[in-house]
Amino acid sequence: MNQPKRHELFARLRALNPNPKTELRYASPFELLIAVILSAQATDKSVNKATSSLFRAANTPAAILRLGLAGLTPYIQSIGLYNSKAKNILATCRQLLEEHAGAVPPLREALERLPGVGRKTANVILNTAFGEATIAVDTHIFRVANRTGLAPGKTVRAVEDKLLKVVPPEFARDAHHWLILHGRYVCKARKPDCPICVLADLCEYRHKTLPQMTRAPAS
Repeated sequence: MNQPKRHELFARLRALNPNPKTELRYASPFELLIAVILSAQATDKSVNKATSSLFRAANTPAAILRLGLAGLTPYIQSIGLYNSKAKNILATCRQLLEEHAGAVPPLREALERLPGVGRKTANVILNTAFGEATIAVDTHIFRVANRTGLAPGKTVRAVEDKLLKVVPPEFARDAHHWLILHGRYVCKARKPDCPICVLADLCEYRHKTLPQMTRAPAS
């Protein structure tokens, strides 16, 4: 995909959704951090259901630490890998208090030192909470970038690096959300909705799905 097509791709996504947002619910950078840690191998819907109760009871590092493992676990046990996530959340809360006065640091290096936080989670926080033009490549973005030809790559990091180079600057801030939402609802893994996709004529995917043909009634 050449650069004029890339520009047109993002222009169309912007026209459909001028102000894209994460589907995770949060009211502070700390709440977003906890939600993203919980979202690994879980749906945003399941995370929102858990955090709606959790954040009413405890939405600061100190408050979650006061819950302890026994108090935190019931709020998140509906989410996969909740045991390890609970331990990481408590360790992260402790580190935030000890090293950052309870605040979420706006720096990649500091974020990636937090338990349970890798590069992808750090990118989400930097982009969504602090407005940096980063892209957290998840399975949806990886799929869209490769299928469309927008930024093909064999690894998550390769796709991320390519996207950071080729996404036009005017779209860089919101590219992360546009691509995730497009992959989640249109360019789906098993059966992409190519017939209704606004990017179909720009996309280089060789196995596009075709519109369902309606059989004429028998005479």
